Amino acid sequence: MRHFRGESYVARLLIVDDAAFMRKLLTEMVAGKHEVCGEATTGLEAIEKYKELRPDIVTMDITMPGMQGIEAMREILTIDEEAKVLICSAIGHRQKVLEAMKNGARDFVVKPFQKEQILDAISRLV
Repeated sequence: MRHFRGESYVARLLIVDDAAFMRKLLTEMVAGKHEVCGEATTGLEAIEKYKELRPDIVTMDITMPGMQGIEAMREILTIDEEAKVLICSAIGHRQKVLEAMKNGARDFVVKPFQKEQILDAISRLV
């Protein structure tokens, strides 16, 4: 179901990052514009949360313990080929970002990022 706040679409986000401060930062950055429907700290947890919550967009870190972000993204795309994954990665992971884009990521932002970069990326995906 689509949710609107004023004239703009409110996306439901699943934030996936092993760092609690990064999940908190992303949540604060989208507050008032979009809804964070869930968080995950690992790739496996991201897949389970995706099945349960069916968010509009998944923000996905690449480097996480256990299952990496790209592998989790591939699994999510087998569940839902229309899934929208926004990669959030450190600048040193250029090759991994390119790999993610080749494997179905819809967009990416480089850490550290600004609030406007995240909101713009989400707007492009919705």
